[in-house]
Amino acid sequence: MYPLLRINLVKLRENTQTIVNLCEKKNIKVVGVTKVFCAIPEVAQTMVKGGVEILGDSRIKNLKKLQHIPVPKMLLRIPMKSEVEEVIKYADISLNSEIDTIKSLSEEAKKQRKIHEIILMVDLGDLREGVLKEDVIPIVEQIVKLEGIRLRGIGTNLTCYGSVIPTPDILEELVEIKNSINKKFNLNLDIVSGGNSSSLYLVQNGLIPREITQLRIGEAIVLGRETAFGDRIPHTYDDVFTLEAQIVELKEKPSYPRGILGMDAFGERQVYVDRGIMKRAILAIGRQDVNMNDLIPIDSSIELIGSSSDHLIVNVTNSTYPYKVGDIIKFKLRYGGILSCSTSEYVEKVIEEA
Repeated sequence: MYPLLRINLVKLRENTQTIVNLCEKKNIKVVGVTKVFCAIPEVAQTMVKGGVEILGDSRIKNLKKLQHIPVPKMLLRIPMKSEVEEVIKYADISLNSEIDTIKSLSEEAKKQRKIHEIILMVDLGDLREGVLKEDVIPIVEQIVKLEGIRLRGIGTNLTCYGSVIPTPDILEELVEIKNSINKKFNLNLDIVSGGNSSSLYLVQNGLIPREITQLRIGEAIVLGRETAFGDRIPHTYDDVFTLEAQIVELKEKPSYPRGILGMDAFGERQVYVDRGIMKRAILAIGRQDVNMNDLIPIDSSIELIGSSSDHLIVNVTNSTYPYKVGDIIKFKLRYGGILSCSTSEYVEKVIEEA
């Protein structure tokens, strides 16, 4: 049934092994981030087979799917107070920045008779989650007094919001903060979580500070690239996930609409260029499933023209393949495309073991 998202587990496992081996050389453990594919259990299990020792996701609903996989689970998004009970139940460790939420986790952990581990997130300039540097010691002073909570380490997030590139100097700040905490509170924090796939270029170039012990990796595993500069990682695949969509109409039509132009179905005003008659294929997939800009046609002669809620229009005029109605057009996907296709219930998921 089309459209479908094809997932190649052999390539995924090889990508995972490549990233894990790269990080192991610097004594860094990899958290395999499952959110982009909505934590499909078979796919997450493949990450574990590839060497990741922790699975991480931003959604508790996704972590629930992974309970049968015998590795620790990490909640990556700062917990909502309304989900504290489930955080303690389904996550072994969580990233945190709010002391009130940490106190709530402490109370719930006592109720469930568990010890819940946390990583205190520090904002080092990207302006997403994290406490400011000057607030770290006062917050840790409160955390160490709480029952049911164990502070495992500190972490930071870079690139995702503010596009701040990880540098050795920035990550050294994180190491210095960890050392200050250990000294003041006589602790031995063993996790310094130095970011995500954007930190991998530092690993590749031997620039990652020695005391960084963990990275949270999603995109580099599924797409084979670091995300600071978008460079490919050697010996990885960029087609672990591919999208297939079926042609429902194939006709030669003008390239410029006829009539008075207003807004499209999404309230946007489009700009058209008259390029004469085109051979245009309409595919049965639309913006409800995937953003057109996240698609890369495997047939490089195909041009993406536009999309509505349920239709994708492509120009096949220059293709040497004799497409017809019912044929399948295949695409590689950018990160956002994998995310939206995985999320859409209208896109069939097909897992390939070989």
